[in-house]
Formats: sequence, C-alpha cells, structure tokens
Amino acid sequence: MSRADANQRPVVGVLACHKLVGPLWSYAIAEKYLIALDRHAGVSALGIPALREQDTSDNLIDRLDGILLPGSVSNIEPHWYGQAPVDDSDPRDPDRDRSAMALIRCAVARGVPLFGICRGAQELNVALGGELHQRVAEVDGLLDHREPPGEDLDVLFAPAHEVQLVSGGLLASESRQLNWQVNSLHGQGVKTLAPPLQAEAFAPDQLIEAFTLKEGGFLLGIQWHPEFNTALSPLNVRIFELFGDACRHYARRRYAGTV
Repeated sequence: MSRADANQRPVVGVLACHKLVGPLWSYAIAEKYLIALDRHAGVSALGIPALREQDTSDNLIDRLDGILLPGSVSNIEPHWYGQAPVDDSDPRDPDRDRSAMALIRCAVARGVPLFGICRGAQELNVALGGELHQRVAEVDGLLDHREPPGEDLDVLFAPAHEVQLVSGGLLASESRQLNWQVNSLHGQGVKTLAPPLQAEAFAPDQLIEAFTLKEGGFLLGIQWHPEFNTALSPLNVRIFELFGDACRHYARRRYAGTV
C-alpha cells in the first residue's frame, strides 16, 4: 500500500447475494447499502461475489479495509447452526452462506472490521458459534418482527418497535439516549448469542437487536435496517460513522504494516 493509497477512502467489500435475475444467475447488492456506505461511512464499496467454487476469504482480506454483510430475503441454511429446517420452502442462498462463513472467520482472525445487517448480523452470530430462531413469530413470548405486507418502501421500513441500548455498550456510549425507534423486517433472529459476542440492544420482547465483539477488532451486528433513509435517525448515522472510522483506522494500520 503506497502513501498515496493511504490517503484514499477505505475500501469495503460488500458480500453479494447469488440469485436468479430473470433467466440468469446473478450477483446482487441492493443500492441502499452502497449509498449509506458512501454518504455516512465515507468508504468506497467493492462487491464480493459468492462464487460457488472459490474460497475468496484470504485473497480478498489482503485488499480490504472492512466488510459489510447486507440483508437479504434468503435465510441461512440451518445446518450451519446444528438444526434441521422447519420449512424446506424457505428462500436459501447456500453460496452466500459458504462465502460469508469463510469471510467472517478470516476477518475476525485478522482484525478486519465487520458490519452485518439483518441476515448479515445473523451470519456473524452463526459463523462464531451462535444459533438462530427459524420462526421468531412462532416462539412463545416473542413478537412478530416481519414487515407488513405490501410494496410501499416507506411502510415496509417505517419504525416498528423500540430498541433499548445496553448501558455501557458501544452504541450506548455513542448515543445521547438509550431508547430508539427502529424498523423491523426479519422472520429469523438470534436464539443463542455466539460466545465471543455481547448484546448491545434488545427489542421489547428481549430479542437481541444488536451485538459487538467482546474482545478484538471492530464487529457490529444490527438486526434492523439502518441503511434505509439513514439520515432520519441519528443512531443509524452514528452506526455507519463508527464502521467508517473503524475502516479508516484499519487502513492506516495496513499502510503502516502493523496488521
């Protein structure tokens, strides 16, 4: 990495979904994630295809200053956390599963900043040894966290419930208040938090809504969608700023040869 490179924006890899677009298998990333990274994290995004026959982790890690794992309509195949599927008709993306697990484990070992949103947060938890509820709405005592039916984005991503930040946690220390309204568009959620992780926020039903790494580099999992209309929420803006700051710090260390 040259001195000129060190003054450029950090490069963040964004894991793409592998899905059919018309008749062709394609790699896709919703633009809302890329816009939020550009405007609020101040980083440059680079798409990572979930190639079926390629282990992308080690080669890519050397070239990245951070990784974003975005949300998706697909669910992680439950064999990754030791469960059988409750419904084989659920949308799946096994190629993304394999790529995410390899990238996460490699990034954590190397201290590369990680940010997971919705499915991405669930990937972080599963890769590090946690479990998921396959049907949050069917668990006694838990709310239905799925989005309302319809196509209007402002309705789908409207505030749905409150989250309470954990006092003393990263998000609480960076926020002027502990209670925030967030959207909710997920059918699955954290059942058992992975041992290396700690909770940062809870929904009213005590479902974990955010978490970080107890020790080591920057890792943040967010169950809601802070990338949609980010500027409307100071908390969501700060979440992207924190990730961008972590990527810049890592880039400086990479330039200095200390990572």
